[in-house]
Amino acid sequence: MRHQFKWNPAGAIVGVLLVTAGCGGDGKGGGGTGEPDAAVQIDAAVRVDAAVRDDAAVRIDAAVRIDAAVVATDAAVALPPDAATVAPDAVAVPPDAAEVIPDAATIVPDAAVVSPDAAPDAASVTPDATPVVPPDAGAPVACQADGADGICVDLATCPDGHHPVPHLCPGPAAIQCCVPDVAPVPGVCDPAVLVRPDAMPAEAPGAPGCPAGMSAVAGFCVDTYEAALLEVADDGTTRPSSPYHNPGPRRVRAVSVAGVVPQGYIDGDQAAAACAEAGKRLCSDDEWQRACGGPDRLTYPYGDARQPGVCNDARAQHPAVELFPNDPNPFDHIQDACINQLHDSVDPTGSHAACESPEGPYDMMGNLHEWTADPEGTFRGGFYVDTVINGNGCRYVTTAHNRQHWDYSTGFRCCADAN
Repeated sequence: MRHQFKWNPAGAIVGVLLVTAGCGGDGKGGGGTGEPDAAVQIDAAVRVDAAVRDDAAVRIDAAVRIDAAVVATDAAVALPPDAATVAPDAVAVPPDAAEVIPDAATIVPDAAVVSPDAAPDAASVTPDATPVVPPDAGAPVACQADGADGICVDLATCPDGHHPVPHLCPGPAAIQCCVPDVAPVPGVCDPAVLVRPDAMPAEAPGAPGCPAGMSAVAGFCVDTYEAALLEVADDGTTRPSSPYHNPGPRRVRAVSVAGVVPQGYIDGDQAAAACAEAGKRLCSDDEWQRACGGPDRLTYPYGDARQPGVCNDARAQHPAVELFPNDPNPFDHIQDACINQLHDSVDPTGSHAACESPEGPYDMMGNLHEWTADPEGTFRGGFYVDTVINGNGCRYVTTAHNRQHWDYSTGFRCCADAN
């Protein structure tokens, strides 16, 4: 495409826009000569009565000839009398398009040429509007879930061997992240593989005045067991969540049942949301300590003297050191999903029958740290490696992290008001 402009003595800009067919990498056009190929020729005479400035509109009478078919355009706008003079080279024309404004047809590169006598619905020209076509319209949206790469599709089209994960894709609720099912290899832990229970047992009836799965403690209720999670779909159906992976943006519900691996890898805000989904809340610090130590505020759930091994509270080697023996910084990997899949790590809920607080809760000392409702970030009770450094048993408290922190050791349980 070339633009030729000259000034005539009467003060008019006479311009010739020559558009050649093709587009080549050498800038000469598809055929190579760069000369007009009878594709599009626009002869325009533009009269500037005084001068032109940036915000001035120009009266343009142009005839556009497209392969001998003429599309007549006419646009007229008044010029302000005091417009400043612009040098001839100040008139800019986009290199790949000719635009007549307003009410003019825009010539789009590579667009189909429309004959003037074509049917009215063959092309639509909207005055004062430029159609926008996304460059990647129709391209699938990539996503990640359950340690695998996927794409956002309607859940009804997610094929066999894959499963949809909600809340990870833009658009309607039915558009979900479709990822392949990955089966774990026996005896081999891959942190990218999502390991989840096949089913979640039902919660046992709660103590009188308490919801299911809860024990009664001095006017309030507390989960009998450390919480596990159910993922909740938009239609209300549920499935077990992986206790070894952070739940991310998924909608999850806390449940309190015996004999399951409790949820680690969770932050304080996610724990609070999971309790709320179950109609409960995180325990306050005072409620948590009262539930752990009972009415006598015992140091340990079972009394005031430590009894090694009664609770899951004293692993000999830190699991990150065991899992990454040759790494000089093993604690850089405390979110690794394989840590809690090691032997002698987190135990299923209620496994230590004697680690029971006076009014019925299990495992409030050791196993997993438990988030409380402190908005600044507090978890209590210690975990399966340590129940000493930050206090003994029920008096163990960690305040070094905000509520967005999570690692293999962070779990929770819920409280609720008694009826």
